[in-house]
Amino acid sequence: MAVGGVALGLALGLAALVAVLLWRRRAVAVAVAGRVCVAVLGDLGRSPRMQYHALSLARHGRDVSLLGYLQSVPHGDVLRSDRIRLVPVRELRGLRVGPKLFQYGIKVIVQAAQLLYTMLTIDRPAYVLLQNPPGLPAIAVAWVACLFWRSKLIIDWHNYGYTIMSLSHGRNHPLVQIAKWYEKLFGRLSDYNLCVTNAMKEDLWVNCNIKAVTLYDKPASYFKETPLEIQHHLYMKLAKDYEPFKPRYVTESVSLSAERSAFTEMDEGNGHVMKTRGRPALLISSTSWTEDEDFSVLLKALEDYEQYINEGVKLPSLVCVITGKGPLKDYYNGLINKLHFKHIQICTPWLEAEDYPLLLGSADLGVCLHKSSSGLDLPMKVVDMFGCCLPVCAIHFECLHELVKHNENGLIFRDSSELAEQLKMLFLEFPTLEGKLHNFRKNLRASKQLRWDESWDQTVLPLLGQNE
Repeated sequence: MAVGGVALGLALGLAALVAVLLWRRRAVAVAVAGRVCVAVLGDLGRSPRMQYHALSLARHGRDVSLLGYLQSVPHGDVLRSDRIRLVPVRELRGLRVGPKLFQYGIKVIVQAAQLLYTMLTIDRPAYVLLQNPPGLPAIAVAWVACLFWRSKLIIDWHNYGYTIMSLSHGRNHPLVQIAKWYEKLFGRLSDYNLCVTNAMKEDLWVNCNIKAVTLYDKPASYFKETPLEIQHHLYMKLAKDYEPFKPRYVTESVSLSAERSAFTEMDEGNGHVMKTRGRPALLISSTSWTEDEDFSVLLKALEDYEQYINEGVKLPSLVCVITGKGPLKDYYNGLINKLHFKHIQICTPWLEAEDYPLLLGSADLGVCLHKSSSGLDLPMKVVDMFGCCLPVCAIHFECLHELVKHNENGLIFRDSSELAEQLKMLFLEFPTLEGKLHNFRKNLRASKQLRWDESWDQTVLPLLGQNE
């Protein structure tokens, strides 16, 4: 009873505070033509698509309030832009009092008031561009703010929040059902909608009566193949902290004055950089370490790969780099520490935003273990890899074919055994410029895919011009 009274008092107090702020802001609000609030109830540094939106808006002369958690540092281009203002939202930690359902309800109430307060302290925007998920309570809050401002609400649908919740609770859990109802109801209140696949566009229309425009994730301009000299500098930087990037032995082909990493060597006399003979293959996988990515699949495939080498198959040693942050990182690091490979090294660094595309552009193969909770979104990590002309092995799900073309720009697998066979097949002729791995890279180079700026200008810019 006491807990319920505290919760009610807290909710009423926050509601009163927000009401006062609403009244004050309405008295002084001044419209700013073209201003946009780009918002995500998540970590801005790990929300590349929303950072891209902000940069595209700034490129077209719009002033942007980029609103979200500041846990990770956003890309340098965002920080350097004089048209983008970062608006931090304080992350709310979970409550520890009462049943879990009660804790979640209080958290949503407090988040809603906190987010609305933060939104109403910025200059009035013409548009609010909101990422979903997470959409509870962000969609409702953004809608209320738009009512107050007389602004337009644009939702960018990356996935469905309720399907992500179902990974932990099951599809029939009351919280999941409430989230599903909420997402469909408040999603219909938006003025415009973007989504990441044609499959999601169709699902939004058929099941939610929401009309959306597909804006495929596209790589930013800085996702490209990394020149060899820059590769070397990156490897030497990483070698200071991570053992797999340090040289294993000295080759006979270079002078003793050469500066070496595990992959490259530079003659300090003339600055010439070359790839090290007998170098390992560089495998990279990016993850948020969540339930929708089962990294035991990759670890089991690596065990099989090690066994192939032990059986005499002529394969290169591997350096496997797994980047990212997330709740299951410690768990999988524990599994990694129990492995005792002779021919494979694994490290799990968190890279600076500017170093991540450089490493993708230096790698030999990417692996994606993302399984869409809805079956309707696509992994942005593969988009970035393709931007760097990096071939990919990706685990199968329903609409992956909209991005990965099997046997053209990569391979699709269903389990660890199939992935292990693909690794063996792709690396049998490593590092010669023959075989499927090289052909996939050639196809990616020849595809001349649209970059983010071009795609955004064609898809989003016309929406913003309809009411100005």
